[in-house]
Amino acid sequence: MSTSERLIESTRELLWERGYVGTSPKAILERADAGQGSMYHHFKGKPDLALAAIRRTAEEMRTTAAGVLDGPGTPYERIEAYLRRERDVLRGCPIGRLTMDPDVIASAELRAPVDETLDWIRERIAGIVEEGKGQGQFAPSLDGGEIAAAVVATVQGGYVLARASGSPAAFDAGVRGLLSLLAPRSA
Repeated sequence: MSTSERLIESTRELLWERGYVGTSPKAILERADAGQGSMYHHFKGKPDLALAAIRRTAEEMRTTAAGVLDGPGTPYERIEAYLRRERDVLRGCPIGRLTMDPDVIASAELRAPVDETLDWIRERIAGIVEEGKGQGQFAPSLDGGEIAAAVVATVQGGYVLARASGSPAAFDAGVRGLLSLLAPRSA
């Protein structure tokens, strides 16, 4: 792995563990096993490196979500697959966690990949809900955008509850509750 790749990957890990504020250039260099000047050789500074890392994490998150949302099955089964996919629940969401970082929120540039990713997931789920309504699987009164917001809120809130309790049980309970509310109408 090249030095720039090690720097990006190390920054991704540290952002997930510590957030932007808690990720120092020194910690990045130590994690990447890189020399002191290498960050500034490949990147303009911490914000530039963090942006590359956030973009990579956002892209990976969209790819993972697309793998289940665009996969086989009914609209309900695809939403269920998204909600039940394997996650490191106690570690939290690498993108959602950045929304709690004041320096990320204050920077339009750093915040953009976070916003774009959450918007992409909501839009994709809203489309799946509308598809399910068209097939008669979901009630015609459901609003795809509102259901998509509830799905994302359940996932992000589930991370918070699981981390607070030190157990994935709270995340799992939220997923089960939402899925029971979304259960397809019987024919």
